[in-house]
Amino acid sequence: MATKLKVHIVLSNKIIGYLHGNSVIITDLEASRKLYSKGFYGKPLGIDKPGKGEWQAPLILSKIEALYLLEKDVLEIYSIKYDRPIKPGELIELMSPRERLLYLAFSDLRNRGLIVRSGLKFGAPFAVYRYGPGIDHAPYIVEVKEDEETFDPIEIVRAGRLGHSVKKTYVISTISRENVFYIIFKWFKP
Repeated sequence: MATKLKVHIVLSNKIIGYLHGNSVIITDLEASRKLYSKGFYGKPLGIDKPGKGEWQAPLILSKIEALYLLEKDVLEIYSIKYDRPIKPGELIELMSPRERLLYLAFSDLRNRGLIVRSGLKFGAPFAVYRYGPGIDHAPYIVEVKEDEETFDPIEIVRAGRLGHSVKKTYVISTISRENVFYIIFKWFKP
């Protein structure tokens, strides 16, 4: 029995992505390089330091980045499950509660003109740049919490010390009814 592969004919200027597990893959290499070089979205597959976008690899977006680009009408996402492009609400349904929370902070920071990348190596969801990786160093490490969420003060001390040791400001983004607030920590020396 032969399997029929559906070909999507696109009549728009949007970048096409394909939902695969927890990621969206951009297979068009030119579109991949454009999306990365214009806004530092995603990560080229197998490339540690993408540089100026001379690589030849698909771009992997998180669902958070993909949702942002989908809502900005830059991206069209397809999946085996649907016969048509995925709508923003459908992608939101595929996200975990934590991803939805992170999306609110990600979207707010991006809308402020900042570049938001993974902050995993700093122990936080986001590292935030003014200009982008390879251009400047991320001045902020951003943790994201719900407004009613509690955390141990030792967490703040640890995060603040880590941020200080890597010359970054530790920020907690709190989300309350889809409003985003920021608490910025600075070392105080009496």
